[in-house]
Amino acid sequence: MSILEQYEIAFQSGDKDALNNVIHDDCKFHPHVGGMVMSKSDIMAFAGTGAVRTESHRILFENDEVGVAHSIAHFANGSTSEAVLAFYRFKDGQIIHVETGATPISDDYTVIGQ
Repeated sequence: MSILEQYEIAFQSGDKDALNNVIHDDCKFHPHVGGMVMSKSDIMAFAGTGAVRTESHRILFENDEVGVAHSIAHFANGSTSEAVLAFYRFKDGQIIHVETGATPISDDYTVIGQ
């Protein structure tokens, strides 16, 4: 199973042990909002809470150094859904860097190819 597949399953289920194995201790996550930088502990605390749910998750590219994924994100706070593109950098078989970009979409979107 690829690094990004492991990450998606562990994040959505809140499996802290699996997340700990797939996220590097020095990981930095640069989300597309707020200009903040999140650490591994921030990601771990956020996982499995239901604050964000993704669907139509697709790995667009992945090798031993980087990965690119796309998904539709829905937020529990009722804000609009977003199409999210994420770039990942890997080190020692773990995620060490994440950046996201997003486009708000209406809830009546259609996923092409599904």
